[in-house]
Amino acid sequence: MRKVVLNVAVSLDGYIAGPNGEYDWCLTDDDYGMTDFLKSVDATLMGGKSYRLVKQYGPPYPEFTNYVFTRTEKEKPYENVVFVSEDIPGFVRSLQHKKGKDIWLFGGSEIIHPLMEENLVDELMLSIHPVLLGSGLPLFQDLGERKTFRLSDSITYPSGLVQLIYKK
Repeated sequence: MRKVVLNVAVSLDGYIAGPNGEYDWCLTDDDYGMTDFLKSVDATLMGGKSYRLVKQYGPPYPEFTNYVFTRTEKEKPYENVVFVSEDIPGFVRSLQHKKGKDIWLFGGSEIIHPLMEENLVDELMLSIHPVLLGSGLPLFQDLGERKTFRLSDSITYPSGLVQLIYKK
């Protein structure tokens, strides 16, 4: 079965974006393991806000199938984008049973939340950036119960970024 991997940048105070959705605080001076990670996945899961942000720079991840959970997007401008309006956990469960590599849970928190609630996230790859934003979009919304993961690896970079990898 395919794993769902949440790989996301997060501030020291737990935000994945600033108050206006900005991510200019993310360090881009190194690869931070992304090349190897991208070889392990063949699909992304993202919400409409994340999709609109990514597509400003062109087709989102052209080498992957990008599943976008949205109620507003209708026009499909890219061949590798699939708009999904059905139940998020149900869709992801069926996707996990299809043949393929791991699935990158790209974001945002409106997509992360129901998948965490239903225990469908198998691995967390949190790239902790050495910055306090003070406010913004939190990584996790209130969960109905505790979720337990075990630390699998931690990687410290000279920039101060620390990548923490947790598995179920």
